[in-house]
Amino acid sequence: MTGLAVLLLGGGGWAAYAYLSSPGPAPKIAMPSGTPTTTEPAPSATPDTSDEPSPAPSDTPDDTPATSNQAEPGSPITHQEFNDWNFALGGIKFKADKVGGWNYSSCAPVDGEGVLAKNKCERAVQLAYSAYSGHLKAVQVMMSFPTDRAAKTTADRLAKLSSNAVKWRQDKALARYTYGKILSGASKNYVVVTIVTADKSAGTKAPNFHAYLQTDHTSYFELRDQTITS
Repeated sequence: MTGLAVLLLGGGGWAAYAYLSSPGPAPKIAMPSGTPTTTEPAPSATPDTSDEPSPAPSDTPDDTPATSNQAEPGSPITHQEFNDWNFALGGIKFKADKVGGWNYSSCAPVDGEGVLAKNKCERAVQLAYSAYSGHLKAVQVMMSFPTDRAAKTTADRLAKLSSNAVKWRQDKALARYTYGKILSGASKNYVVVTIVTADKSAGTKAPNFHAYLQTDHTSYFELRDQTITS
């Protein structure tokens, strides 16, 4: 993704829909505002090579090295479309290492309360990231739907439910954290859910990191399926 992606959100958007339901202490950091801001560039993270992927909830996971390939317009989403996250926009910089990726041929493995099935979710992927030397962990669930309306309806519904509405790789989050929240949003016929946990060391950086990661990858889907002709 490039830094410009954050400017291309257009009709998409995101909204916080839950604190995390996990054994960690209750988060105490306020939710980021609708327009992400930051006061200082985020330092680069060192690779987290000790965090190897473990089995996914169900279906057939695809644990492969972090590679990035431009998707063909209209093709099924795959985690291989996303590499390490290197974001730069002016003086704002974020970096995270991709430590896992999983493809699912349906949304059943990530559907926690039937919302995805009700809105005819077609396919899902998960990504796992590590930043700030492992002091911040992020998991993203990305889902495709048959129509833009179905995606927006799903995102609006998720905004009113608990963190159990979407199943995600909790083994890729920190067991204890000072920041732990979820953002979700629709972009065209896709929905992106981003979970971030951070300990005290990275807690103050987490809100901006979270907001930009969600916005950048949501923005990606604004242009993903466009066909450019000469």
